[in-house]
Amino acid sequence: MTRPFRFGVNLLEPASAAEWRAKCRRAEELGYDVLLVPDHLGLPAPFPALVAAAEATERPRVGTFVLNAGFWNPALLAREVATTDALTGGRLELGLGTGYVRAEHDTAGLPFGSPRERVDHLRRTVEELEKLLGSPDHRPRPRQARVPLLIGGNGDRVLRLTAEHADVAAFTGARPAPGSATGLAPITAEELDERMARYREFAAGRRAPAELNLLIQRVVVTEDREAAAEPLLRHLPDLTREQVLGLPIFLFGTLEEIVAQVRAQRERYGFTYLTVLESSMEAFAPVMAALRAEERPASAQRNSAVPGSRA
Repeated sequence: MTRPFRFGVNLLEPASAAEWRAKCRRAEELGYDVLLVPDHLGLPAPFPALVAAAEATERPRVGTFVLNAGFWNPALLAREVATTDALTGGRLELGLGTGYVRAEHDTAGLPFGSPRERVDHLRRTVEELEKLLGSPDHRPRPRQARVPLLIGGNGDRVLRLTAEHADVAAFTGARPAPGSATGLAPITAEELDERMARYREFAAGRRAPAELNLLIQRVVVTEDREAAAEPLLRHLPDLTREQVLGLPIFLFGTLEEIVAQVRAQRERYGFTYLTVLESSMEAFAPVMAALRAEERPASAQRNSAVPGSRA
């Protein structure tokens, strides 16, 4: 049975207490299921921001999207996770990744490590968190028996770890690109096909399938898709216009075209949990409403559809 859609918004902009509460209430009003905070220097600190988000709202769950495992000691992270889950009434979803911005590690005085070392640390973090939070002797205790775990990344070793441990498998739709400003470049629809097939190989032995998530980088509701894609062509000279318009992480077009694109991506890849950036929070709201109107009987399940069983 196909999961109902869930939608999250990644809140990036620092704000005063009043502005933060208002922003979170607005996201709830628009219908977002999960309020998320990333883990980058210069952006809000994830855990206090999530506690404030939960206090300002009633329905949405809250989560990290995603924590840079290289910033965290597992024992200290377990304390943060348990405390935040307790203070949010059991609404926390924990997202983890390897981290990819060397400059942030340099600024923090922390080792960046090779790709292998970063994945090794992520694995140790995941396994130690499961051990600590799963122990009845750990203090403080989280509210949930198991805090749902999301792991984000596209490399083989991360996908294997995700298949083994995560309730949510998150795909960035991007690959490492050391020369770019963000360290990432978008992958084509065909490249994402290959990554999804690889993940499914690793996940073949799971007792229950993971929820599949995609981070959408930009949403533009417009009558002219090609004009919306034009600025990207200058930054992606190796891609044709058709390839840019087909990139899974960009949603350009009329409301009807975007709704059709989201449905097509669910059919092609299995994505039922979509995350948008704060800058697209308002633009994506009519898309959510239209998708939910199409599956009204299933949408009533979404608040109880917390990510499924672990592998």
